[in-house]
Amino acid sequence: MTAKECIMGRRSIRKFKDEKVDHGLIEEIISEAAYAPSWKNTQITRYIAVEGALKDRIGTECTSQHPHNGEIICQAPMLIAVTMIKNRSGFERDGSYTTPKEGGWQMFDAGVAAQTFCLAAYEKGLGTVIMGIFDEESATKLLEIPEERELVCLIPVGYPDEEPSAPKRKEVSDLLIFKE
Repeated sequence: MTAKECIMGRRSIRKFKDEKVDHGLIEEIISEAAYAPSWKNTQITRYIAVEGALKDRIGTECTSQHPHNGEIICQAPMLIAVTMIKNRSGFERDGSYTTPKEGGWQMFDAGVAAQTFCLAAYEKGLGTVIMGIFDEESATKLLEIPEERELVCLIPVGYPDEEPSAPKRKEVSDLLIFKE
């Protein structure tokens, strides 16, 4: 699969087959996702693979704001919690900000890593959907995420049980300008 095929073929998957995801396969995907670029190579992204009762608790207890997300989480065989180490991306060693974007680089780096994870998963036949609507405080407690890390997003993962078509995309002329 070419990079173009991977980028253009990946879809957000919300229905999964009832088939367990091999831990070795997730380890391979994380090994590839580790190559996502990051601020000064800080590599702040960390992953937690969640299955079974804890995954279902997150799906039922942490999604009241958007219950459909809970249904997707409970139906998926695995949930990846994407976390980041705080106060590294966008910061100098003395703790000061490097740019006017301040600590915003943290979310940028975690987002790049999450998408890299999803593309690597797709290339291996797995489906994913990146979720941002959930009760972060409750999920953080259930996952026992340490204080120096922050929960960024949740990614249900499994073998797709749907083949959604690509949503309409904007034209290049709407997205790009050239200047001299």
